[in-house]
Amino acid sequence: MARSVFYLHGFASSAKSTKAAYLGERLRRQGVTLQCPDFNQPDFATLTLTRMLEQLDRAMAEAATVVAGPATLIGSSLGGTLAILAAAAFGRRVDRLMLLAPAVMFAKQGHHLLPPERIDEWRRLGRRPFFHYADNAERMLDFAFYEDSFRYNPFDATFSQPTRIVQGTHDTSVDPQTVEAFARERPNVTLSLVDDDHSLTKSLPVIWDSLSAFLEVE
Repeated sequence: MARSVFYLHGFASSAKSTKAAYLGERLRRQGVTLQCPDFNQPDFATLTLTRMLEQLDRAMAEAATVVAGPATLIGSSLGGTLAILAAAAFGRRVDRLMLLAPAVMFAKQGHHLLPPERIDEWRRLGRRPFFHYADNAERMLDFAFYEDSFRYNPFDATFSQPTRIVQGTHDTSVDPQTVEAFARERPNVTLSLVDDDHSLTKSLPVIWDSLSAFLEVE
């Protein structure tokens, strides 16, 4: 069955991440093209969740002209936040979610990015550097990213699409207990805890087994 599948990368990552490459290759063997929007475009400095949602909206609309029907979203970290928000906002245009260490706490003060005193410095300066893992270098990010994030609360989002989460128990960026609490209140969400960190690199085979079964491609 033809379907649109999107991989939504995390903060300071890219469409060419390890997880995207791994899942994309295996989906390709099943005749499915993994679409990976680059949320660093047009530049990292002006990144916001609002811009990410708008970019995903356009990408999904374009994909629907080629493959009719709703899209499956695979979201990693901040991409998981985006997937949740998209499921709530776009409704039937999204049929299911696969979330990898989703940053469900992202509406909270401070996020996991910086301690409070660094947030104040960021606000005062208007922008500050963050290490960009895809570029292997520091990149500037406007304070608008932080301000815009409070327009959204993924933890309290209402969505009904079938959802699977893979979460590492040794994750120091996304609190596993917060993800457990997120999943516990939602009958449409299945949570798998794995012995891994935020990258979930050791758990790629587990992620693929879960995804392939979820999509019924094997």
